[in-house]
Amino acid sequence: MAMSTLAPGMPAVLILDREAVVRHVSDNVRQVLGDAAIQAGKPLPAALRGWKGENPWQTEYAGRELSIVAEEWNGYTLLLICDRYNVYAEAAAILNAIDEGIHVVNKHGRTVFYNPAMAKLEGMDYNQVLHKKVLDMFPSLTPETSTILRVLKTREPIYDQVQTYFNHKGQRITSVNSTIPLWSGDKFIGVVELAKDVTRMEALAQKVVDLQQRLYRRQHGAELPSTQYTFTDIVGESPALRRPLELARRAARTSSPVLIYGETGTGKELVAQSIHNFSPRRNGPFIAQNCAALPGSLLEGILFGTVKGSFTGAADRPGLIEQADGGTLLLDEINSMDIDLQAKLLRVLQDNRVRRVGGLKEVPVNVRFIATTNTLPQTAIAQGSLRQDLYYRLAVVNIALPALRQRREDIPLLCRHFVDKYNRRFGLAVKGIAPAVMNLFQAYSWPGNVRELEHVIEGAMNIMASDEEYIDLCHLPASLAPQAAPAPAGLEECTLPEAVARVERSMIEAAMAKTGGNITRAARLLGITRQALQYKLGKYGILAEQ
Repeated sequence: MAMSTLAPGMPAVLILDREAVVRHVSDNVRQVLGDAAIQAGKPLPAALRGWKGENPWQTEYAGRELSIVAEEWNGYTLLLICDRYNVYAEAAAILNAIDEGIHVVNKHGRTVFYNPAMAKLEGMDYNQVLHKKVLDMFPSLTPETSTILRVLKTREPIYDQVQTYFNHKGQRITSVNSTIPLWSGDKFIGVVELAKDVTRMEALAQKVVDLQQRLYRRQHGAELPSTQYTFTDIVGESPALRRPLELARRAARTSSPVLIYGETGTGKELVAQSIHNFSPRRNGPFIAQNCAALPGSLLEGILFGTVKGSFTGAADRPGLIEQADGGTLLLDEINSMDIDLQAKLLRVLQDNRVRRVGGLKEVPVNVRFIATTNTLPQTAIAQGSLRQDLYYRLAVVNIALPALRQRREDIPLLCRHFVDKYNRRFGLAVKGIAPAVMNLFQAYSWPGNVRELEHVIEGAMNIMASDEEYIDLCHLPASLAPQAAPAPAGLEECTLPEAVARVERSMIEAAMAKTGGNITRAARLLGITRQALQYKLGKYGILAEQ
């Protein structure tokens, strides 16, 4: 292979005479050195002659970091020059085959690698982008909105960030990016961005919203069956619950924003719906939107609405804020909303006016905002997931719902409520909860709170036999049942026969407790015959169900 036709991923080759005049240049020198003027018959620039004192030699030249190796050859000097950020052909073949976009820039912000998937996503050509700065090719971005430039500045990774921007052709692109700083030892060398194209997903989501909006318009003027819960549907009499519910009842009289904090499963939406149904807005719409369910760019159009022509496929469509006019808008998991979108929401809260995406006109709105979070607001603010100014604007009324472990006295009431609920739904006649199960429920930590308790009871009633009247240990999921059988202690002080007997007795007692004293089911659980279990029950003096 001739030196002048080296592969694009290979080092550039220069041949110099004794006076350091360039006598030969490989055709990939422009790719390696960029626009630097290296011409045959001209002296090698002085900035590239450091290899005479140090070989191999590393230097920065024309915005690139180069590695140069020099070899003497028949009175000439052979220079191999490699851009340290350049990707060799073998690695490039792998990265080019990946169907996710990959964009690598050096520490100066110039593109050094751009795979075909990224070129397709952004509607660009590899040669258009290579060695160019990000803002030159994507003028709609800024140092604040570009994930690459933000990581170049902070040198901190950004994961799963939604970014909407336009390329130099005016094409709108929405992607989910993970942007990571690159280090060589302790030296910062650049940034790599991995991008997933969600432009089509965004368009599909917009179509879904269009269909929802058509349905809304068709039903407009009819009574909106938007809520189903009131304060009477919230089960519990503990002081830990009564206090926040009383605050919620009082807050229902006004239209001030409300922030509800509670762990997953504590009933935040029940309280939000109850506030709406107890308020003067009860005849207006109640609209709930989970902020964690959609990327920020989609959520923006859904909340604020769009103007026809604001981007490809956009139509004139009111957002949820406009649709909730005269009623209540619940923003669930507000701390999952993009920070930039939180700033726009803050303006709506302050001005009671909303401007659609791509629009110039501001529309007055009369909406009560209720927001929820399953993270302590102070923690969310410290983590940067909740703007402090938005928190102060939303938390005019601040309601904190207790975890189930903080109101254990309500567990019997909740159990009775859920047993009655699923008796009606399943056509059963379950009488209640066995004492052993109630003891277990009182001791359990309930990380999923009331929702977890309901699911446990629903699951138990699904597998009960038609003649069983009480939910027993044998009906519980494995995550709960093992807690009923503590392992025997002190085995290290026993002989082997004594240890075997103690373990055997403990396992039999656990099986009998789990099956409510039913010998047949306990034997099946232990993997032995009924007769063998009866013998061992007598041996250890364990009472069985008669």
